Amino acid sequence: MTETESETESESERTGTFLVTAADEESAVLKDVHSGQVHALSSNPGVSEDEAVRGTVAPDPPMNVSWQLVEVDSRWTVSVERSTESPTTNSRDIAADNPDGELVREERAGTGEIHVLSVPDDMTEQAVDDVLSDREGLLSRAARLDVNRVEVRSQPGVVAVRYMP
Repeated sequence: MTETESETESESERTGTFLVTAADEESAVLKDVHSGQVHALSSNPGVSEDEAVRGTVAPDPPMNVSWQLVEVDSRWTVSVERSTESPTTNSRDIAADNPDGELVREERAGTGEIHVLSVPDDMTEQAVDDVLSDREGLLSRAARLDVNRVEVRSQPGVVAVRYMP
């Protein structure tokens, strides 16, 4: 192998944070949580759906149409839950200060974020259902933020999505 071939091969490796969007005993699909690029793995190295993986993928030679997970720096499971608890006082205050339909993102103390959505009182349940229906988006965002839990809290007029360690 020439030096140029070696450089090209290493350039095709991708290092990043990936969400496992599908997995069975024989294969898995990883989605880069920053670029959105999808990598179909030719084998399953032991990952499960809803896991986040920080590592490196490389194309399978010679056709480079499937991928292998060649290095794992860390991995964790991400969960999404609908909480019965009300949004915090801070989240309620944020919602009260913003018009319906407005989304405010705020860093949490420590790690993570809180997304507060102001909605009409009679649309709160529909808004929660809409948020929860985008499971892959919630999981990808959690992986990007390096957290392992997404909690959705609500009360009439307020939906708070908490991304937490």
